[in-house]
Amino acid sequence: MSDETPGLRRLPLHDLHVRLGGRMVPFAGWEMPVQYPAGVMKEHLHTRTAAGLFDVSHMGQLLLRPRGGMAALGAAFERLMPVDVLGLAEGRQRYGILTNETGGIRDDLMFANRGDHLYVVVNAACVAEDTAHLRAALGDAAEVVTVDDRGLLALQGPAAEAVLASLVPAAAAMRFMDVIAADWQGAELWISRSGYTGEDGFEISVPVEAIAAFAEALLAREEVAPIGLGARDSLRLEAGLCLYGHDIDTTTSPVEAGLAWAIQKARRPGGTRAGGFAGDQRILGDLEAGPERLRVGLSPSGRAPMREGTELFTPDGTPVGRVTSGGFGPSVEAPIAMGYVATSHAAPGTGLVGEVRGKRLPVTVVDLPFRPSTYKR
Repeated sequence: MSDETPGLRRLPLHDLHVRLGGRMVPFAGWEMPVQYPAGVMKEHLHTRTAAGLFDVSHMGQLLLRPRGGMAALGAAFERLMPVDVLGLAEGRQRYGILTNETGGIRDDLMFANRGDHLYVVVNAACVAEDTAHLRAALGDAAEVVTVDDRGLLALQGPAAEAVLASLVPAAAAMRFMDVIAADWQGAELWISRSGYTGEDGFEISVPVEAIAAFAEALLAREEVAPIGLGARDSLRLEAGLCLYGHDIDTTTSPVEAGLAWAIQKARRPGGTRAGGFAGDQRILGDLEAGPERLRVGLSPSGRAPMREGTELFTPDGTPVGRVTSGGFGPSVEAPIAMGYVATSHAAPGTGLVGEVRGKRLPVTVVDLPFRPSTYKR
């Protein structure tokens, strides 16, 4: 008789999470650890001061193998997003945004140039849709291969480099957004220097047959603690990073989401390959004229957090936006939130009110992130 939850997939490290005391919950079709016995607050602070190990094997890993050369693949991929693919050097990774015909965001992803192919990591809830979209759009340019025989780990925090380098010495020389392949006890690891916490760290794709031993080797170091979804969310919120389906979705343009930094000069108005991507009319228009709303940081007064869905108003009661992510920031020791407000009310220092359980409480627009990143550039 199975104790599996019907309809949910299990991580390759499921048994390890249970043994470590992880509280398993449904997330994007998977059973995931939301926290361990230490609790979300301690897990969050441990990641900020030492190193946290996250199991992100629910994310989708894809390979785009060119049918007629990397240049043709890059040009085809650029038709799907406002990002410079052709200019990405071998051994480097970049943040990407799949857009739709109305300029909304299908998904955000990471893609790496591994010389003779592109390696792509997509959000768990979007894997099936993204794969179908890429196969339909890139059919002539690439074979889209799903990677089903690997898990994905993230090691994040100031001790991450020293810990990983003790197992894989080549990791120490990597810079932010570098990617390498490295051997560990006969298993080929695909390593990027990146993550979702604002901390220096790494994401490591590991063959399923080796992932338990590799995770145990990392956890054997006193600097490393297992971290669940709860702290992953508070860490990315402090870092001002978007959660797909909450802060960004198919209705959101990258510009209003504050992601214009991910649109390189070559793809912008006047650039060498301006436009030519899905939704370019809206997105290029937002770049030139400015969007009607913007994603902003929000600092509630007092101790009550403003959660997703909290409606935002001017002090005189005019609706101006809503919160898309909110909670308590353990590192900043205060409630924090992100959301969209009318551009006319998006300047840092603007005073608004948010409706929490029938009461309208003060909240101030602030710059993002709430805590500076520590990436090794």
